[in-house]
Formats: sequence, C-alpha cells, structure tokens
Amino acid sequence: MLGTRVKGDEGLADFLLAQVNIGRIVAAIDDPIMEGFVSQLDSINALAEASPGFVWRLKDEESGNATGLTVNDDPRVIVNMSVWEDVESLADYVYRSAHVKVMAGRRAWFERWEGPFMALWWVPSDHRPTIEEALERLRLLARHGPTPQAFTFKQRFAPPDAGSAVQPHDDLDDCPSAH
Repeated sequence: MLGTRVKGDEGLADFLLAQVNIGRIVAAIDDPIMEGFVSQLDSINALAEASPGFVWRLKDEESGNATGLTVNDDPRVIVNMSVWEDVESLADYVYRSAHVKVMAGRRAWFERWEGPFMALWWVPSDHRPTIEEALERLRLLARHGPTPQAFTFKQRFAPPDAGSAVQPHDDLDDCPSAH
C-alpha cells in the first residue's frame, strides 16, 4: 500500500481529517461499462492532490489509485481513502470542483450501497489510516450514527483538541468521492 504525500509535516495541525468512501462497482474495473469512471481517475486524483488542504490518499503501486486494493471478498467493492487538513478543504474539493461531474455519473458505475458508504474522522497528523480502520469507522457510523469517532459532512465533529461539539451542515449531501 502506497500513499501520496504532498506536504511535509511542518505546519500541520495535531489532528487531520480522514475520509473513506466505499462502493460496489456495477462490473469489473476493466469492463467497458466502467470506462467513463476509469478514464477520469487520474485527472480527478490529480485534482485532489493539487487541492488546498490535501495531505494524503490511499493508492497501490501498480495503478496509482486504490481500485486494485482488496477490501473484502467481493472484487467489485472498491475504496477511496484520503487525509485532509480540515473538513472545509475536503468539502470544497468534493462539492465545489470538477469532482462534482464525477459524482453526477456515480449511478452508472456504482450499485446502491446498503448502509453508510462514507465516513469522516480525525486522526493524529502523523497517522495514515488503514482499510480495516476505515471499515471499522463505517461500522461505527452504521451502529451509532454520527459520533466523534465517525461522522458525516452533514453532522460534523471538531477535532479532539478543539472539543467535540456537533457542527451540523444541512447544505451538503453525503456522497462517494472519486476512486
């Protein structure tokens, strides 16, 4: 497992925002039906890496993205995971960039997911989350709803060093970001 590091540790807060989204693609990643999705991966990942607040993203050495990483027994389940300086930076990328175009086509490439498919949580600035950690955050969100351990764009929590007050944001929908 490899990650892309854009910034050095200097100037980063004590806690950073981790995000995961998971989905089951409608066909194998190399199936022609997935071409519209796959053709955008490099550019959308480059956009993320160039976005203000981006710190790291999960990817494998072969593809440069995370589509080849094993999540569970289903080879069509893929995961996207990244770390950002704060919720606002991630929200700007997800909802106010060319990423919106990718989200608009997600129904053509992804099956409906039962339960939470996206979770946010705070990590120490020197920590990069694992797939298992991310899956646990999704399970926590499914069991308990938004908490400081796993939350959503709509119901946010402050980093541990800032208290844990809920920060609701009704203007944003939870959605899978690009893989």
